[in-house]
Amino acid sequence: MIGRTILRVVFPKQHSRWFLFFSTSHSSDDIGTCIVSLQSCAHNTNLSKGKELHSHLLKNGFFASPFAITSLINMYSKCTLMDYAFKVFNYPTFHDKNVFAFNAIIAGFVANGLSQDGFGLYRQMRHMGIVPDKFTFPCVIRACGDAVEDLEVKKIHGLLFKLGLELDVFVGSALVNTYLKFGLVVEAHKVFEELPVRDVVLWNSMVNGYAQIGRFEEALGVFRRMGENGVVPCRYTVTGVLSIFSVIGDFANGRTVHGFVTKMGYDSSVVVSNALIDMYGKCKCISDALNVFEVMDEKDLFSWNSIISVHERCCDHYGTLTFFDRMLRNRVQPDLVTVTTILPACTHLAALMHGREIHGYMIVNGLGKEGSNNDFDDVVLNNALMDMYAKCGNMRDARMVFDSMREKDVASWNIMITGYGMHGYGDHALDVFSRMCQAQMVPNEISFVGLLSACSHAGMVKEGLEFLVEMESKYGVFPSIEHYTCVIDMLCRAGQLMEAYDLVQTMPFKADPVGWRSLLAACRLHKDMYLAGIAASKVIELEPGHCGNYVLMSNVYGVLGRYEEVSEVRHTMKQQNVKKRPGCSWIELMNGVHVFITGDRTHPQTNFIYAGLNSLTAVLQQHGYVPYM
Repeated sequence: MIGRTILRVVFPKQHSRWFLFFSTSHSSDDIGTCIVSLQSCAHNTNLSKGKELHSHLLKNGFFASPFAITSLINMYSKCTLMDYAFKVFNYPTFHDKNVFAFNAIIAGFVANGLSQDGFGLYRQMRHMGIVPDKFTFPCVIRACGDAVEDLEVKKIHGLLFKLGLELDVFVGSALVNTYLKFGLVVEAHKVFEELPVRDVVLWNSMVNGYAQIGRFEEALGVFRRMGENGVVPCRYTVTGVLSIFSVIGDFANGRTVHGFVTKMGYDSSVVVSNALIDMYGKCKCISDALNVFEVMDEKDLFSWNSIISVHERCCDHYGTLTFFDRMLRNRVQPDLVTVTTILPACTHLAALMHGREIHGYMIVNGLGKEGSNNDFDDVVLNNALMDMYAKCGNMRDARMVFDSMREKDVASWNIMITGYGMHGYGDHALDVFSRMCQAQMVPNEISFVGLLSACSHAGMVKEGLEFLVEMESKYGVFPSIEHYTCVIDMLCRAGQLMEAYDLVQTMPFKADPVGWRSLLAACRLHKDMYLAGIAASKVIELEPGHCGNYVLMSNVYGVLGRYEEVSEVRHTMKQQNVKKRPGCSWIELMNGVHVFITGDRTHPQTNFIYAGLNSLTAVLQQHGYVPYM
């Protein structure tokens, strides 16, 4: 349920005489203190102290107490040791299993993601003739939702009427949430409307239930109605609504909720602050997300993962690594989410040292290890690791990861093909493709983009043209504009400019700016002014605001020494208000990644860097180097 504690240990009034009788036979202070201490251990997940109390109960003969057993089950459940909890539940001397013990063990299984086991115990409970109460049903209903048992939920709903619990708000909240999880909107709405008392948790069930199935308008409608009924939203309401604004990118309403959060004092909650960071991040408002993060008094792992993800989502890869380094300095241990976010940043920045450190952390902590609980996540994680090594130019380590993978998907093979291709290892790329087909793995469009790119970089024109012809006939993959662009680039790199131009004219797609720019760049290399003029007019026609078109044309004139035309191109850029994007470089040193932008003088060692750069430029110019635009 949303915002309500699932696991409860209840000592009802009707059993007070029995507890009093038990207390006269044993030290009431001692066992009472043990039970209170066990509840504290459960709350603080203090396993070592809980085990000590377990030993004390056994040693002093208190283990026959149902209250002590229920408290022990609760403690082990909260410490995620369900094997221990189940052994306590099935202790040989514990014959008088009552509804409270069953409630504790069922709740423990459900809270620990073992809903099938929890529901099995509910059936055992019913078979034994033990009548469930209002604390049993919320957990059992949630178990049905997790196990996708919509028919069982309807059976339980019928039983509620028989037991007179159909109007209980706790049970009703669980029913509403589970019905919506199954998309049974009519049933959920009926339960909601028939409940005479509607607390904030019930409203949360409606709001979050609609949000989880993607019905955002209905969720926001319930949220507005909640305000009209004078129900003040709580922290769980706020996080649910913020998650909706995150998905739909509604910055304006998200900021309004932020104002409400501040007014109510909810911003002191780590969970609410994390939701705000996530909302601002998905709305691409990195500065707002950063403001929320920096004022947080307490930050948990999710806080760090959220702010790191925000920077990576906004393509601020340098910022991603900066916050990752801060996270490590604050001694926060990364998890699977952190690693999968950081690896792409290392890939974009070619930060090989960072990537290797992360790989080492994965090995030590068993992340991505074959045979773990989630093979799909392992494949995705290892693919990200391979991609990082390949794009950092370390194909040896990429191959090591690839060979160690027991399970590989198409993306795994594609990464290796593309990696070998981009570094000029055409034979290796073709060998991996051959092995991929032998492994009964069906290549897709991306496989052939990598393969044709490999042929292009390795000068394997004959093989590349053969693959283009065989794609559809032999492998059932229809060539797209991306495949033709790779072949155009391949012909241009091989100096076959007229063949590339003929392909641009005859291919079944209208050439895109990338293809024409490949031809224009080749014209600069081979000093072909005729084709350069045609290609330049085409790219400027297709993308008049792209600075690269003008830069390439200017460089063509520069190679030929026609500096008047260079000046004309620059003048045209000014007239069209086209500005060249500043160049950006980075280098990874032992103390981190250093980023440099053209004309940037913010680096603390700027004077030393520019002095070295000017010296190198002077030496190059002495040997005839002429800088391009």
